[in-house]
This record gives sequence, C-alpha cells and structure tokens, in this order.
Amino acid sequence: MSELLRGGRLSGFKREIIEFTSSIKHDTRIIKHIVSINKAHSIMLMENRIIRAEEGSKILGALIDLENKLILRPDIEDAHMLVEEEVIRRVGMEIGGNLNLAKSRNDQVATAIRMALREELIGIMELIISLQEALLSLAEKNMESIIPGYTHLQPAQPTTLAHYLLAQFDIFGRSLNRLLDAYNRVNLCPMGAGALATTSFPISRERVAELLGFSGIVENSIDAVSSRDFLLESLAALSIMAVDVSRLAEDLILWASMEFGLIDLPDEYTSTSSIMPQKKNPEVLEVMRARAGSIIGDFMAASAILKGLPSTYNLDFQEATPKLWDACDIMRKSLEILSDLIQNIRVKAEAIKKPALSFLTATELANILTRKYGVPFRLSHRIVGALVKTLIDDGKTLSDATPDMLAKITMEVLGTPIYIPDEELRRAINPTCFVESHNARGGPSKGEVERMISARRDLLNKHRDFVSSLRRHVEKALNTLNEISRQYAAQALYSNSQYHKV
Repeated sequence: MSELLRGGRLSGFKREIIEFTSSIKHDTRIIKHIVSINKAHSIMLMENRIIRAEEGSKILGALIDLENKLILRPDIEDAHMLVEEEVIRRVGMEIGGNLNLAKSRNDQVATAIRMALREELIGIMELIISLQEALLSLAEKNMESIIPGYTHLQPAQPTTLAHYLLAQFDIFGRSLNRLLDAYNRVNLCPMGAGALATTSFPISRERVAELLGFSGIVENSIDAVSSRDFLLESLAALSIMAVDVSRLAEDLILWASMEFGLIDLPDEYTSTSSIMPQKKNPEVLEVMRARAGSIIGDFMAASAILKGLPSTYNLDFQEATPKLWDACDIMRKSLEILSDLIQNIRVKAEAIKKPALSFLTATELANILTRKYGVPFRLSHRIVGALVKTLIDDGKTLSDATPDMLAKITMEVLGTPIYIPDEELRRAINPTCFVESHNARGGPSKGEVERMISARRDLLNKHRDFVSSLRRHVEKALNTLNEISRQYAAQALYSNSQYHKV
C-alpha cells in the first residue's frame, strides 16, 4: 500500500495482499493518461483559483518531469498512487499533497481507461480501413476470376472472387460502424465525478474534458464512476468482428486446401510439416481463428465479472479491464496480418474447370426453362434435378448434357418434350455467362461489381478522413494540454530563480 494511505483509517498491511489486489502490472496501458489527467485537473484547479498558480505550476513541472520515467513497483496498489507519490517526492507534501484535491481514483481510472480505449479504437478502425483497402485492391484485379460459391460446403453457384471480397468489405464495414458508434460513448469524460458525488469545490468538469480531448462529460456522477458498459460495448463489437475474422480465416484455410484448390497462400504465412515434406499448412490463419475465440471469451469473462456488482465503484472493475486490452491486442494484430495476407493471395484460375464444379450453373438452366419456355419453376427445378442425377449416375458432367437428354426428361415430367438449341444450352451452363446474366443489384456481374467497387471506394475515403479527424482532434487537445502545462511549469521555474536571486 502506498505510504500516502497509511496512518489514517488503516494501520497496517501485508505485502502479499497488496500484490494480490494490485493492478500495477496492467497499468502500463494507462499510466501516460493518468499523467495527462493530473495535468488537466491541475490546470483547471489553477484557473478556478482552487489552488494557487505558483503551486499548480510546480505540480505541473513535476508531472512533466515524470513523463517516460515512471517505474512501476509491485509494492504499490496502482499507478494513480505511484504518480501522486512521485509528485509529492519532487515538490513536497505541502504542494503535492493537493494533487488529488477534488478528484478520486474512481473518476480518474474511468477517465484513463476511456482515453486508452479511444486510442485503441481509433487504431483498430484505421486497421479495418487498411484491410478494406486490401480487399478492394484485390477485387479490382479479380472482377473476372470465377470461383465456386458454396452453401452447406457444397458447390452451389458461380460467382467471382471480386464479388466475395466485396462481401467481406461490407462485413468489416459494419464492424467499423459499430466501433464508431461505441467511440461516441467512450469519448465522454468522467472527471469531476469524484468518488461518486462530485465535490464541494467549484470545479469545471467541462474544462477538464476539453483539455483531454473528450467530446463531453458523463454527467451523472454515479453513472460516471460505476458504469463499464462502454467497456462491454467495445468488447461486444470486437467479439462480432472476431466471428467475422474467424469466418474469413476459415474460408481461406478451406480454399487453400488441396481439395478446394481455389487459392494459394503466401509462403510466409504458412509452414510445413516436421515429417511430411509436401505439406503447406495455413498455421497463421489457424492461430488467428483460435484467437478470435479468445476475444469472445474476454467479452464473456468481463460480462461475468461485472454482472452482479452493486453501485457504484468496486475493485472488481480492475479485473475486467485487462480483458479489454487483450481483445484489442488480438484484433489489432489479426487485422494487420490479414491486410498483408489478402494482398498476396494468388488465385488459381484453373480451379473452376474441375468436373465436379460443372453443375454450378444448373439453376440457370432451370431459369431458362421457366423464362423462355413457360415451365413453372418448381417443375423446371425437378427437370434439371433429374438431368443432373442422370449425368452423375452415368459418371458425366453438366457439360455432357445434350438437347436430346433434356427433351427426354421434359417428356417424362411434362408429357411433352422441350427442345433447347445446343447453343442456348451451352450458354446456359457456361459459368462466365451465368455470372454476367446475374446483374441484379448486388450481383456478381462485372458491371455490378464495378459499380460496387466505385461506391465502396468513395465510402472508404470518407471513413478514412473521418477516423483521421478523430485522431487529429485528440492529438490536438493533448498537444494543447502539454503546451499549457509547459508554460505554467516555466513560470514556476522563473519564480524560483527570482526567489533565489533575492
């Protein structure tokens, strides 16, 4: 326990108990923000004449001196007390003893977590945008690269790699929007809430929020210190994205297998067997798929920690926060790897020519029977299904279908034969023709894919500019805070030099 907290209500402590309850090993993430919070709070106290300017200036000088010099100690319960101890050591108790005036560790830690989290969210959003850029770039190169689409892991219909990649773009775009929504609620300042009931000193909560780059305050003081829903909301958004990351990784793992053979993964993201020299194992994607589960686990663990707590502040909170940082770390690294990996995938254009994939276009043959020959679709479905069964039973593919075979089956089903010209039949079962004919909005045709790429590039640029503006706003506020702190600290140095001259 910090020496500052001894000798009052409590008389003793046990080192092993302090180490058990300490958050110091996790406070590395927030310590720079704790220093910034103390700067902003001290400036506000000076501006509101709650402490004398010369005292506040010395406190600010000590805080500036602490930057990048703090060494976390296992014998102290948290970084908040460490900062206070170090300030008092530098300027004395008479001045430094007011560092915690009109605030509490409760509002301070909530603020520091929000500051660290908004930094993480901005970084993750920037990485989502980088991944989306990689997806768009690969899509632009593969608008005509036909691949099989699957349902139930069975070959279903032809599509293009570009069409698939645009789907992934939109999926991660929704994650970006969820994080942007969460950011609006994260970027609110709890400072001034105190332990739970604010303070009797005439503080300005809005000024501290402004100095720290927040967009506003968490108004109700109980809510400000007791709520961690912003933490859960961010974890929930990361968990949803983890599901999507895992699914993308699974697709790539399957597609790179010998059985699917649709893509070739970059060598640097694979490994080989210690005994089987032919192997090219997608281990990076496998680890990514597994760690996505850890993010979901972090959300569940944090929810379980927080679910039964009474209002307002409880030390259980500090056990939930590391789950957030773990999830952020995993997601950040996963997105970095995916962005690079996606850009270096090689598509195996010959894969679509596998005989087993010839039946992908069967739906279009049924459509032609309905569209051009007036057969109800359910009967068209039955006719083409019977044709497929006959071909498979005979060890043939859809490419082996003939007008006579189709006429025979239509006779059996409809009681009258339908003769489709061979040229029309070939066109119906051609994968390229299939893709081009599917030009409904959002479909795989080249024209529709080109339109979607153009629209999404505009959206990507808009989101990139907006996320950059969030980063600039925070950086500008903190740069201003540091400049004001330096100016006040310089005044204290000048006053001291004048005093010694006298």
